Amino acid sequence: MKERLTDALYGLGWATVKTLPEPLAVRLGQRIADVAWRRRGGGVLRLEANLSRVLPGASAERLAQVSRAGMRSYMRYWMESFRLPVWSAERRRSSFAPEGLHHLEEALASGRGVVIALPHMGNYDLAGAWVTTRLGVPFTTVAERLKPETLYDRFVAYREGLGMEVLPHAGGSAFGTLARRLRAGGLVCLVADRDLSSSGIEVTFFGEATKMPAGPAMLAVQTGALLLPVTLWYDRSPVMKGRVHAPVEVPAEGTRAEKAAAMTQQVADLFAAGIAEHPEDWHMLQRLWLADLEPRPDSPSGTPERAPGGPGGEARGEGAGRAESDRRAEA
Repeated sequence: MKERLTDALYGLGWATVKTLPEPLAVRLGQRIADVAWRRRGGGVLRLEANLSRVLPGASAERLAQVSRAGMRSYMRYWMESFRLPVWSAERRRSSFAPEGLHHLEEALASGRGVVIALPHMGNYDLAGAWVTTRLGVPFTTVAERLKPETLYDRFVAYREGLGMEVLPHAGGSAFGTLARRLRAGGLVCLVADRDLSSSGIEVTFFGEATKMPAGPAMLAVQTGALLLPVTLWYDRSPVMKGRVHAPVEVPAEGTRAEKAAAMTQQVADLFAAGIAEHPEDWHMLQRLWLADLEPRPDSPSGTPERAPGGPGGEARGEGAGRAESDRRAEA
């Protein structure tokens, strides 16, 4: 019953929100965000707990201010995503203005293949639609198999309609397909700031330990593709902003695992810098740091276990084919 209700709500969003006049859709999104923020649900409290790492020493009032702006940013993501399918090609081309675009253009021109790694910032669906529309470059990502199947089909159809190739995550088999796309000079985009697998790489993030997906770095190490971190944010304009960072180089020495670990730490550092500049646009409403993760009840050693994502199921390209279902607020 819950799965059917979730599917129906997403269907309602895509069917209704995209037909609203834009000013009304913007106000609706802000209203929903403010109501969720005032309810002080689990997602909002977790967001503030995460922001306390990003803004050490911030007062409760400051954290509340940023978390409220964060919920509005989060809901802007959803309102834009529901409306993206009916935006004109010109609207998609003009709604994103990234800095450092030459890094991506040069990487694509090299023919080596490109892995873009992103945190949960801004609206990466919009950035993806900009890539396929403005640059004319298709790319591949990964989606988690969702329940009910109709919800998974909605997300796949939505992203394919924006020009993306969406691979299902099925026991890690997507990694091989991603590697083939890269060896052919293709583009792969993966969300990479939260690991849900058992094979993540431990990194230091805002001074504390967490794990991030190994996939982006491992793909670069194994295929010779260029790894480009990208951070996204909103300002007061209708145009999303972003930064394409310089490629993260593969270390000359070490095993593949050691090289991937060093590269993943560099990606984490760049993510941290971008999030610190725009904390309200980091949509992390789940546990992230190892210290916050609950121990598995069946583990005598108290091994931490990643908490599941929020209710429902949004599929994103994450890690080496491990997608997340955590865009939804546990609000």
